[in-house]
Amino acid sequence: MQGVIKSFDPSTGDGSVMRDTDLSEYDLAADALEGSIFRMLRQGQRVVFTLDDDGRATALRLGSERDMETPGT
Repeated sequence: MQGVIKSFDPSTGDGSVMRDTDLSEYDLAADALEGSIFRMLRQGQRVVFTLDDDGRATALRLGSERDMETPGT
């Protein structure tokens, strides 16, 4: 799934992401940044993510232009 970071608190790791297709919001899982290049997230940052079994956003990563469906690619 693709979306943008809606909120992120670096001191607690709490935050949420909003999916592009239907604007659904998902809380970040505690391990959302594990194994990713991210150390910090900023509001509005574009990410690709999956949902864990509890419906929380996890496995955050940067997408290629193709993943982000950039016009003209």
